[in-house]
Amino acid sequence: MSNTKLILGNVITMDEKNPSAQAIVFNDGKIEFVGSSSEAKELYKDVEVLDYSGKYIYPGFLEAHTHGIFAGYRNIGQANLTSVIPPDLNKYREIIKKFIADHPEKEKYMAAGWAEDGTPIDHTYLDEICSDKPLIMNTAGGHSCLLNKKAMEWRGVNKEMVEKYGTALVHVDENGEPTGYICEEPAVKLLADMPMSLQDAKDYILDWQQFIFSKGFTGVTDAGADLFFKQANTAYSELEQEGKLKLRTVAYILSKENPEDPKAEVERIVEQQSKYSSEHYQIIGVKAFLDGVIESHTGWLSHDYLDEPGYHGNERFNDSKKMIELIVEASKHNMPVHVHSEADGAIHFMLDCIEQAQKITNDYDQRNVLAHLHFILPEDIKRMASTNSIAVVAPTWTPKFPGTYDNEIKYVGEQKAFNGYQIKSFVDAGVKTAFHSDYPVSVPVDIARNIYTAVYRAVPEQQYGGLATQRNAKEAIDRLESLKAMTINVAYQWKMEDILGSIEKGKLADITVFDCNFLEDDLLKIAYDSPYATIVGGEIVYKRK
Repeated sequence: MSNTKLILGNVITMDEKNPSAQAIVFNDGKIEFVGSSSEAKELYKDVEVLDYSGKYIYPGFLEAHTHGIFAGYRNIGQANLTSVIPPDLNKYREIIKKFIADHPEKEKYMAAGWAEDGTPIDHTYLDEICSDKPLIMNTAGGHSCLLNKKAMEWRGVNKEMVEKYGTALVHVDENGEPTGYICEEPAVKLLADMPMSLQDAKDYILDWQQFIFSKGFTGVTDAGADLFFKQANTAYSELEQEGKLKLRTVAYILSKENPEDPKAEVERIVEQQSKYSSEHYQIIGVKAFLDGVIESHTGWLSHDYLDEPGYHGNERFNDSKKMIELIVEASKHNMPVHVHSEADGAIHFMLDCIEQAQKITNDYDQRNVLAHLHFILPEDIKRMASTNSIAVVAPTWTPKFPGTYDNEIKYVGEQKAFNGYQIKSFVDAGVKTAFHSDYPVSVPVDIARNIYTAVYRAVPEQQYGGLATQRNAKEAIDRLESLKAMTINVAYQWKMEDILGSIEKGKLADITVFDCNFLEDDLLKIAYDSPYATIVGGEIVYKRK
C-alpha cells in the first residue's frame, strides 16, 4: 500500500449525496475512500498520513477558460502592466522601460495588461519609450494593440492595412494616417507572430503550471491552445513525455473564422486530438471567435453603439451556414464548440446556429460553450438552457470598474451597462454555469476572490482602493453555486464529471486545501484566503510556505 495516502481534514466533497467527510484515502492516483476519520484510521493503518485538521479540503478547482502559453509569456516574457490599477500611462512607461533595460537581447518587445480608460493615445507614446526596436503594448482584454513606429513598419500598419480591415480595426487620425492602434484580427495575428521558440513555449507552460497550482487549481481549460503559438500541441506533448506536465489541461483548438470547409476544420482538430491527447493534456473541442470586446468597441451588439450610429461591432465569425456545419461536424466526433461571445448580437447568432444544428443532429448533450457573456438578451438566457449550452462567466468582471464601466455607459447606455455580466439569471434558468478568469487576458485568477465577487458583485474596499463598486446585486449568487461553478460544473463542461469535480470514490485524487470554510466563514476573511496545498493525482504539487 505504498501508494496509499490518508488525508484528514474538514472535507467539502461537492457530492450532493455525501456533502461532507473527515477523511479521504488515495491509492494509485484515485480516491478509494471518503468518510469518517475513525473508520479511515481503522481500515488504513501504516500508510502515509497528510493531516490537514483545522483546514478545509475541496475537490481540485477547475478553470473554464484560460490561455496557458500566453499566461507564461505574460508572466516572464513580457512587461506586465496588470498590477497598475487604476490605469496610469506614467506607471506603464516606467514598467516598460525597466523591462527593456533588463532584456537588451530581445529583438521585439511586448508589454501587456494596458487597461483602456478612453485616454487618447497613439504610437508616439511608445516611440518615446523605444524608438529603435518594435514595441507593442497589448490591452488587458487582449483584442487590441498599440504599436510604435518600428512595430508599425514590421507589421505593415499603413493605408493598405486600413483599406483591408477598415478604420474600426485599424484606427486613423484626422488626416487618415494609422495611429498604431489595431484591433481584432490584425492584432491577434500579430500576437501569434511574436518570436517564440518551442523551448520558450515549454518554459511558459511550466511557469503557468506552477503559478496556477499556487492559486489552487488542478485543471484548466486552454481556450484556443494554438492561438498564440502554432506548435502548442507539440509543447504540451513533449512536456507530458518528459514527465513534467502535471496540470490537467483541457484544450479547444482554434478554427478559422468563416472557414471555407468547416468539415475539414473539424477533421484537422480530430487528427490533432488523436495524435496529441494524453493523461494531462486532452483536446476535446473546437474554439472560435464570434466578436471582439466592448472596451475595444468591437463587441458584436444587437444594436448600434450609442456613440457611433450605424456601427454595431465586429462580426468575426458571422456565416451561419458555416457555423451550423461546424457544430454538426463537431457533434459527429463528440466534440463541443467553444465560442468567444462577448455581446448580445454574437450570442443571439450562436444560439440560432446551435438550435439549427440540433434539429439536424438531435444532439442535446454536445455541451457547446458560450464564454464571457457581457450582455445577453433575456430570451437568450432561456435558449441557453433549452440548448444545454454552457455559460462561462467571470465573477471578477462584475463590479463597476472605474474607466471601463464609464465606457460601457457611453457605448450602450446606463441601464444596459448596469445589467451587464449576469450570473444568477443563468443559474435560475437551469443553465450549467462555470467560472473563468480568461487569464492572462484579465486578472486575477483567484478562487477566493471569485466567491467574494460572485456573492457581492463588488470587491473588498481594501482592493483597488475601493474604486470598484457593486453592479446589480440582483445577479449575485450564493456560495454553494459559486463552488459548483469552479468544480463539478466545469467537469460537466468537459464531459468529465465521472472522474473530476467532486470528492467521490473512484474519481481522480485531485484536491485543494484552504484555511477557510467557503460555505460559512466571513466573506471578507474568505476574500483574502489563499491555498494551503494543491494535490494532483495524489501528488502534492504546491504547498504554502
